[in-house]
Amino acid sequence: MFTRVKKEKLFDHYFDNEKNREIFNRVARKCYLPTNSILLELIDRHRRDSRRVKFSFSLSGVFVEQCEMFNKEVLESFRQLVETGCVELLAQTYYHSLAGLYPDKTEFIEQVKMHRQLMRDLFKYEPKVFENTELLYNNVIAKIAENLGYDGIYTEGIERILGGRSPNYVYKPKGCDKIKVILRNYRLTDDIGFRFSSPSWEERPLTAEKYAGWLAATPGHCINIFPDYETFGEHHWPETGVHEFLRHLPDYILKYEHLEFATPSEIIKKYPPMGEIDVFELGGTVSWADIERDVSCWLGNPMQWACYLTIKELEPLVKESMDDNLLRIWRFLQLSDHLYYIFTAGGAPGEVHSYFSPFDSPYEAYITLSSILSEFECRVRLNVVPAERSFIFYRDVDQPIGVTVYSLKGFVESIKTVDIKSLEFHLSRGDFTNWVKDSLHDPLLADELKQLMHEKLAGEELRRKLRKVVEKRYKQLSKSQDGLYIV
Repeated sequence: MFTRVKKEKLFDHYFDNEKNREIFNRVARKCYLPTNSILLELIDRHRRDSRRVKFSFSLSGVFVEQCEMFNKEVLESFRQLVETGCVELLAQTYYHSLAGLYPDKTEFIEQVKMHRQLMRDLFKYEPKVFENTELLYNNVIAKIAENLGYDGIYTEGIERILGGRSPNYVYKPKGCDKIKVILRNYRLTDDIGFRFSSPSWEERPLTAEKYAGWLAATPGHCINIFPDYETFGEHHWPETGVHEFLRHLPDYILKYEHLEFATPSEIIKKYPPMGEIDVFELGGTVSWADIERDVSCWLGNPMQWACYLTIKELEPLVKESMDDNLLRIWRFLQLSDHLYYIFTAGGAPGEVHSYFSPFDSPYEAYITLSSILSEFECRVRLNVVPAERSFIFYRDVDQPIGVTVYSLKGFVESIKTVDIKSLEFHLSRGDFTNWVKDSLHDPLLADELKQLMHEKLAGEELRRKLRKVVEKRYKQLSKSQDGLYIV
């Protein structure tokens, strides 16, 4: 903590790229490259058939960045899959974050838009179906996805939101008009994802023929098999036969006349909703994680909550810093994995969390993350000079203009563009002076602003002088802290 690191080295100071490279290339060798090769082979084999083989993927922006940093061959193999026309890409949050849980959804929407642009730029693809991080879902998230133009949204087909109905149909989200909900069949998915190589499973060995028979006997309109992609080679090693299972599965599926492959978009177009799904935001949010399938995977203990709240509450200060480097680090700190490693419950879920974690214990994970957050928050505060309370701009006593600032840096930036009538209103009333004195605790700047009040300035001359005074003071207060952070 608090080592002398220049800002261009700060990302590497926090994140272990060598460990990431080691893990990524191991998984690429065992899973991504061989499994993508199998899928390309299957698509090619059936490309002239009336019932073609189709798949869909949800690739986060962070995953794509790691492909570009560590193994571009992996990215090229996904590009080849998309170019077949038999693969659909789903939308998600760029940073695979929990931003959809924040009360203010601004960051969530920004990350979804970032991911959409990435899919356009990299794959020339426009996703039509949204899959939130770890299938986190509630009515509010569904409505936002609809407002962003998506036709469908995925979530977990858990019993408590189905009320006795089947997950193998399309549904409508509560409060939405156009978007449809597609549900993951977690039982059939987990037969592959979790139980495939389990020595205690009574159905082992699971063959492609047997599994296709289960699918054929399952009633409904659609069966969504949605595992982690690392299932094929990393969670279940190649020696278990998981790749051969995947290689032969489509042929056995297509032996049944009533079965065919379909992309999520095709499912949405083909089937009307069979009812409504109602999932409250507060206390009702569902996910695909662990037995509970709620948010407790990431927010189930006080350590997780402490880190989550710190990350969430840094948003206004980080964004007011106008510093791309700080913003990128803050967004990487939002990755759901960081809180996942701090999970402390035992049993089978605890074993799964431990398997994925690079730490020896959840307590070590917490100490690491909380230390980074403490130092990062210090650097951000040095950069922006935070206030104790925010300042809300008004044009008149009952006319807020929708601009709020949380720091001296934010105040500097707002003065440049905010409505001049608002500046005149607040300066004449002494609002700026009082906020600077009571919330920024800066009597020197407060006195200078008080002097401006007596000059009876107006219009752009007021803006110019106000900006000069405030910018000068900000530069004095935010000088480099000898390598802790350089503005």
